[in-house]
Amino acid sequence: MKQLLLPLFFAAIALAQVGNPPQGSLKPVVVPKPTNLSQYVRDEAMLVALGKALFWDVQVGSDGQTACATCHFHAGADHRVQNQLAPPATGGDAVRANRTLTIEDFPFRKLSNPLDRNSQPLRNDRHVFGSAGVVRRDYAGFHPGKHAEDAVETDGRTRQVTNRNTPSVVNAVFYVRNFWDGRAKEDLEMTIHVATGESTEEEMVRLDNASLASQALGPPLNDVEMSYKGRTWTDLARKLYALQPLGRQAVAEDDSVLGNGFVKGHTYVSLIRAAFAERLTADDALEPNFSFYFGLALQAYQSTLVSNDSPFDRFIEGNASALTALQQQGLRAFQDARSECLHCHQGPEFSAASFSSFRASGSNPNRLDTLGFFRTGVSPIAEDAGIGNGLFKSPSLRNVALTGPYFHDGGQATLSQVLEFYARRGDFPQGGLGTGMNGIVLSAQDRTAILAFFEALTDERVRFERAPFDHPALCIPIGHDEDTTGAAAAPDRWALIPAVGRYGNGEPLQTFEELLQGIGADGSRAHNLTQPCTPSEFPSKSIDTISGPTAHTSGHDICTNNSEFLFCYWLRWRRRRIWR
Repeated sequence: MKQLLLPLFFAAIALAQVGNPPQGSLKPVVVPKPTNLSQYVRDEAMLVALGKALFWDVQVGSDGQTACATCHFHAGADHRVQNQLAPPATGGDAVRANRTLTIEDFPFRKLSNPLDRNSQPLRNDRHVFGSAGVVRRDYAGFHPGKHAEDAVETDGRTRQVTNRNTPSVVNAVFYVRNFWDGRAKEDLEMTIHVATGESTEEEMVRLDNASLASQALGPPLNDVEMSYKGRTWTDLARKLYALQPLGRQAVAEDDSVLGNGFVKGHTYVSLIRAAFAERLTADDALEPNFSFYFGLALQAYQSTLVSNDSPFDRFIEGNASALTALQQQGLRAFQDARSECLHCHQGPEFSAASFSSFRASGSNPNRLDTLGFFRTGVSPIAEDAGIGNGLFKSPSLRNVALTGPYFHDGGQATLSQVLEFYARRGDFPQGGLGTGMNGIVLSAQDRTAILAFFEALTDERVRFERAPFDHPALCIPIGHDEDTTGAAAAPDRWALIPAVGRYGNGEPLQTFEELLQGIGADGSRAHNLTQPCTPSEFPSKSIDTISGPTAHTSGHDICTNNSEFLFCYWLRWRRRRIWR
């Protein structure tokens, strides 16, 4: 009887959190989506397929080697250790390109007493653990059917690195605003082209609950992350419309979305036309509407990346054995007022920046300082002000054991270091800290128990990449060869992230701490970055080699007005370019 009452007891604790939404299971939480989506989308399953293909396709990058997933391949986050450092947004230390980090480089600010922020600093490295993107180049056009774009060489020799740590996209659909500084707002407004008879005209679109769509529009044209400087959405659309989706990557036959030959049977044009309302996909609308397609498709795919079956979820639903005794102790310590954890990590999403917290508090969506954005003293305000005064989004703690390094600067490699950071109440209090920071009390026993509880927030489907977390293969850059004197660009080193189908991997994902310590390099961990690959081994498939839906019949012009065949779209584009 005592075991049967435990879940109810802890549920009662959760419900008693005054002013905060209860930390219940994530299963009953409705996944947000635009309320007027049906006006623009006719098949949401096809929209998800389009989004998954675009998210994992390396052809989206100007170099034909960089996908959105290149920085989000590991539990939705990044897992690389070489050429991942950048200076902060403002100021900071100079960074040596291509440096390989070790466990000894963390935390970036190391104190003689890790529990006293006023103790003697033994190290104070003012840089950021970001994500390697593209080599700095200027855009100079493309050739239909080729994955790599033309470029004018600049002074860039190594891949540029973002100046913020990459957050996980798993459960990101629950944030009211995305990016560390919340600049991807809940409402998305843009102009699209819609068919009216035999022509198209502009129409203003406003979508609510579309923060992920807004976020998706940033990286593809960002000249650090994915794009050569000067590329436009029209350029990207024309290039992708002349390429086979995922034409340079393997897709598992049992991929939960793209398997059973699904990709080979489609082009990006046919996927778009299957997903979106017909009035949005006329020939003359395909290029100007591409950013709209891209944003909604990526939001739809990422909306499926919900991890709601962790041991914590099962425990709170009534399974008394889902958490160990130590993990239950950690849950109590986490929810105890002394730890102040619930100020920032509340609700089923374990984030005060979520829709659950927003609706429970009635916060003003334009007041991010009341919407899950806090200053915890990770870095000086002058280095990165976030949304102002050093405020940054409070991330979810779900799957946190798999998503190191931590904080917006990536300055802590392990969860033990994170808890020591909070036990000393931050590193840089100058300018003020958020509510509760100066009242934190975390004993050694509390920290040990909370660490155990954090493990209970990992969904095993994420750990083993089971559906919906399965994915195509990816060849990712993991730094550069050093013996490149005189070369225009340093040669990349590459590691293979193999394709995985709906049933996942046989081995669990490697944690960041394990990567730094070499644990799992023997193959006992997935994504250990030891399996080499060469992007040139995966040639792109262009209009000359793909097969797909066509609208032609014997004795008729193969390029009818409604044809979705890739060659036809490219031919019509070429005719307009030549004849206009």
